[in-house]
Amino acid sequence: MKWPALGYLRASSLDELWRALGDGAQILAGGQTLLATLAFRLSEPGTLVDITRIPELRGITVTGGVLRVGALTRHAELGRDALVARHAPLLTQAVPHIAHPAIRNRGTIGGSLAYADPAAELPACAVALNATLVLARAGGERRIKATEFFTGLLTTALEPGEIIAAVEFPLAGPSQRATILEVARRSGDYAMAGLAAVLDLGADGRIASPRLTFFGVGEGPVLAKNANAALEGRVLDAAAIAAAQAALEGDLDPPADLHGPPAMKRHLCRVLLGRALQSFTPATEQAA
Repeated sequence: MKWPALGYLRASSLDELWRALGDGAQILAGGQTLLATLAFRLSEPGTLVDITRIPELRGITVTGGVLRVGALTRHAELGRDALVARHAPLLTQAVPHIAHPAIRNRGTIGGSLAYADPAAELPACAVALNATLVLARAGGERRIKATEFFTGLLTTALEPGEIIAAVEFPLAGPSQRATILEVARRSGDYAMAGLAAVLDLGADGRIASPRLTFFGVGEGPVLAKNANAALEGRVLDAAAIAAAQAALEGDLDPPADLHGPPAMKRHLCRVLLGRALQSFTPATEQAA
């Protein structure tokens, strides 16, 4: 199927963008989701407004004690950036799981977060890392925590006329441990179930501030509050892992989908949780 007839406008600044947005206008950045919806006539905007040349939406910097990642940062750039690897290593680990190289070379972090696919890696990473999204609109901007940004299936707190300008991540400290694991039928497929895990591990082996966040098992990223509470303050050992796996039952309500029934997804999540936490134990880290 061919695209519908539409106009095209390239904005070179935010001021140009605000003037261009209006009824029937659709923002184009990486286009990895939008172009497919156009081909299937699931989206028929009057005008595509290309924002890829707007400098205010680019760049990766450490500013004000946070790692600021511009919304137009492509997945491939995210994966090879030294500042990201140093201050938010979970993102570096996540990039190879995202689709295929061709998509990673075009897709952007802002596009992935705005689309809010429940099986996507970066929304879960944003929640696990307690990120803050910077939302811009004509006349100002506002900040919102990632946990509040994702409001349902493919829906977010973005209001009409707003865009994601950047994402701010707290800087990882030396005690932080992070990993991302997922189960997919083939490399590059959406995850049947996945886990972005972040926690602090003290010198005494005790866990602080765990943020286990699952994806592919709900309408958006699922912060496992019960499992996190079961880990807080405990020494990371087999008993703590078992307690978190047991508590996880109260965190998840996965729907059946083409991959399998809810019971299978719960099982996968328990396995992923066990593997992630086991990778943080001193014995495993020393062996690695």
